[in-house]
Amino acid sequence: MLRQELPPRRSGAADGPPAPDPGTPAPTAPATAPARLLTWLGRLGAPAAAFGAFQTLMGLLPESLAGEAARYSLAATAGAGVGAVVWLAAALLQARATAAAASASPPGPAVPAAGSLPELMDGTYEALRRGLSVIEVPGHGPLTGWPHSLAESRPPVHPTAFGTAYGLHLLLDIAPYDGRIRVGEVAETLWRLRLPGGGWAARSQGSGARPEVTAIVLGALARAGADPRLLEAEIHSCEALLDPDHDASGLGSTYVVTNVLRGLLRAAPGSPALHRLREVLVNGATADPARGHHRCWGAALAGGLGNPAPSAAHTARAVVTLDRAARVLGEDSRQRAVREEGLRWLLAGAAAPDGAADLDNCQEEVRRPGREDPLHQELLSVRHFSAAWVARALMTDAARKVATEGAGPQVWEERLAAAVARVRGMQQGGVWRWDDGAMGHPVWMAYQGLSVLRRHALLVYRP
Repeated sequence: MLRQELPPRRSGAADGPPAPDPGTPAPTAPATAPARLLTWLGRLGAPAAAFGAFQTLMGLLPESLAGEAARYSLAATAGAGVGAVVWLAAALLQARATAAAASASPPGPAVPAAGSLPELMDGTYEALRRGLSVIEVPGHGPLTGWPHSLAESRPPVHPTAFGTAYGLHLLLDIAPYDGRIRVGEVAETLWRLRLPGGGWAARSQGSGARPEVTAIVLGALARAGADPRLLEAEIHSCEALLDPDHDASGLGSTYVVTNVLRGLLRAAPGSPALHRLREVLVNGATADPARGHHRCWGAALAGGLGNPAPSAAHTARAVVTLDRAARVLGEDSRQRAVREEGLRWLLAGAAAPDGAADLDNCQEEVRRPGREDPLHQELLSVRHFSAAWVARALMTDAARKVATEGAGPQVWEERLAAAVARVRGMQQGGVWRWDDGAMGHPVWMAYQGLSVLRRHALLVYRP
């Protein structure tokens, strides 16, 4: 079941201009002889220069020049002209010197604007510090990690595998210069949260491992430099969880398949399960008559159970996942065509009646039969940061090329700008808000939001 939600209240600091820094003036070049003369005359003042010219001409003009009055008039007029020229020349030289000094002054260090990316990253790190749970659990030892939300850590609550994995991803992205949160302790906590039978699960999923959470944890541990020998056994367990006889519901879910693919591409790029999973995702696309019959994805993969109605969040998830798979595994023409059609579907939203809702957050429920009693269902509530996923899909390498061949680069730029603006508007001080409840500041949402802004900053940067 897929539910659309109104976009949460936007909040965030407005961007302001950077504080000026005059820097250190560069040494000026030595003045030429005429410039020194004019500057010296200018310092004397226009009246002094005029008087000097007047006196000089009075001594040079012949006394026979139409009487004494004519001599005085001619000399006074010439003196006034010389004074004006000297004043203008000196003023021009002074103006040029000032402009040259200003242009030659090297700028000082750039001061980040209010709400700049470095400030957001600092805010996210401080939020991670505030939300960190450090507790001692009998049978597990000391745990250092995060629950699902950054707002539910007072008093300290039990860290979860899901929250701690995304917190570790965030920590690796931010790369802080201090050791107030130690990556090694967080990674060790993930190992201690491993279930007795192997693998990991979400807090609401009980005591059995689930592939979508296990793959996320394995991807985070691999990024943190975990011992490949320790990862190997867990990778095999994750691959075994993908057996259709074991988890048919999971294999029919776009959310589950994309999560597992992305996690294993990080942790086990040589896994044979990756090719099979990619085929499941490619075959799960469905054509949408409302948007040029372009193929897209819904919450459920086509051909399986559930609702395959087109969804921007799930289509963007699939496009991002297939793009990563293409980088690691390569791709054939059919796989590339499906991936690019997903991009065309997202771009077609600019002209579609329902395109405005593409950036609205949505929520779905992944249902599985209970392990002990098949008559009861396990329910996993999943929330999708739609704007972040759409932005990430539109920032894949193929997006601009696909837009140029179809909707046009202007449409691509506008759709991407709208998605990034929505992502930025949903944070305050580096903390992304789903709502104002205890579960309203998800760690995974901060990771996705900051990832989008970092990637976009790199995309628009021009050296």
